[in-house]
Amino acid sequence: MKISPLAGKPAPLAILVNVPLLITVYYTGVPDPAVSAQRVAFGTSGHRGSSFNLAFNEWHILAITQAICLYRTSKHIGGPLFLGMDTHALSIPACATALEVLAANGVEVMLAEGDEYTPTPVISHAILTYNRGRKGGLADGIVITPSHNPPHDGGFKYNPPNGGPADTVVTGWIEAKANELLAARLVGVKRIPHEQALRAGTTHRHDYLTAYVNDLGNVIDLDIIRSEQIHLGVDPLGGAGVHYWARIAEQHKLNLTVVDETVDPTFRFMTVDWDGQIRMDPSSTYAMQRLIGMKDHFDLSFACDTDHDRHGIVTKSDGLLPPNHDLYAAIFYLFQNRPKWSSSAAVGKTIVSSQMIDRITAKLGRKLFEVPVGFKWFVDGLLDGSLGFAGEESAGSVFLRLDGSVWTTDKDGIVPCLLAAEMTARTGHDPADIYREYRHDFGEPEYERIQAPATPEQKARLAKLSPQQVKQTELAGEKIQTMLTHAPGNGAPLGGLKVVTEHGWFAARPSGTEDIYKIYAESFQGIDHLHRIQSEAQIIVNDAIAPATPPTANPKDK
Repeated sequence: MKISPLAGKPAPLAILVNVPLLITVYYTGVPDPAVSAQRVAFGTSGHRGSSFNLAFNEWHILAITQAICLYRTSKHIGGPLFLGMDTHALSIPACATALEVLAANGVEVMLAEGDEYTPTPVISHAILTYNRGRKGGLADGIVITPSHNPPHDGGFKYNPPNGGPADTVVTGWIEAKANELLAARLVGVKRIPHEQALRAGTTHRHDYLTAYVNDLGNVIDLDIIRSEQIHLGVDPLGGAGVHYWARIAEQHKLNLTVVDETVDPTFRFMTVDWDGQIRMDPSSTYAMQRLIGMKDHFDLSFACDTDHDRHGIVTKSDGLLPPNHDLYAAIFYLFQNRPKWSSSAAVGKTIVSSQMIDRITAKLGRKLFEVPVGFKWFVDGLLDGSLGFAGEESAGSVFLRLDGSVWTTDKDGIVPCLLAAEMTARTGHDPADIYREYRHDFGEPEYERIQAPATPEQKARLAKLSPQQVKQTELAGEKIQTMLTHAPGNGAPLGGLKVVTEHGWFAARPSGTEDIYKIYAESFQGIDHLHRIQSEAQIIVNDAIAPATPPTANPKDK
């Protein structure tokens, strides 16, 4: 992975997004549905792209929103639609466009009071709260966010009545219908002017912030945090939860300091990520330099990405905790401190997360539910309580309420941060201490995710990588035991390949949100063994994404 010389440094003016131009092109650019990169495409979590390359323009939002309206009708979803947005520059215009279509279609829309930004988990929480006990007239939602993506990107995600990210059947239907509407030059899209949409009888205001903050005591033991008065620091990274944290501190009387409440669509306050781009990724040490530099000011500090569905924990001793260490500590703590949870509640993890999770899960006597990347695979288990915890290596997780019922079915960056505070208050040990104390029982793995740019064509080839294409029988000196293209937990395709040996593994897959690919690797035999795994994995990936070589002509054929 090539690291930019800008990585970890304050963002220079030269790389800041031109916000007026970005929004102008949103309204003036017209995508060509004959060009695959300009069509609607739902990746791991919704449709994402930039107006600069005609991948996220007003036409896309008009088409997708109309397709969602048609989907709601086909499935008899008649309740309100909870609509929220994050702080990316394209989110406000996309929200305005979506409302024009929703109002024209007679959809009851719940907008945030005061046009407050709305975190992804808060939309899921609102949907589930409304639908609790109902059999008909169910609610659903739209979250306008590209998550932690760079400032020039926009994103648009649909959450059905189960509150979680829509599965591939739903997104496939919406994607196909939206592309039909694009090809028809938006014929069939209903729309009314924005001012009329705001005044429509179907447009309502909803106090998302109060409803969510007031309910936090049902998922986190806030009493223990308050009684111990540990000093907490939080950096919202200029994201959708920017005004939530002060309310949480005030409402629940926590000793919590918000280090910066700046909202700026250029995100100029960020330090630059690994590839020289601004990216609000709380799992990246490059992007988290500001909070890491303040670690000694607090007993514990944390940050969330732009839509607050991912998180990063910073401790005095270790700085930024690797996401896998955080997941391990959370699982270790939760399943010993939630007595009302079902004894059969399992642990959900994505297939690219550390095998340390497998080992602590077995030690706790719980079942492991291992799925492909994508939180949609956890929704059903969280809804019915068969999953107590669900997490993924990219620093996203959620867990059940104290009573064992569902909290949200989408990732929630806020509650894992507060959980870190709860476990620190109760045990006197922060998550880094807990991981450090017990890792010797299960081995001391070295884990790393590397990523690199990839074209859509290269990503498509990598997604189809099969065991038959791998000619090697060994990986880093060990016999290959298993090659997986489907997840053990639910049999769903990985969209890539995982190769496993006795003491290590790697998985390779294209990103579902950006034009990059990722190689995840772990070794239980040290850093040198990890580097060997990565090196050999890179060869396999390079072969997979290389363009097909045309057959050499036979001189006799001339």
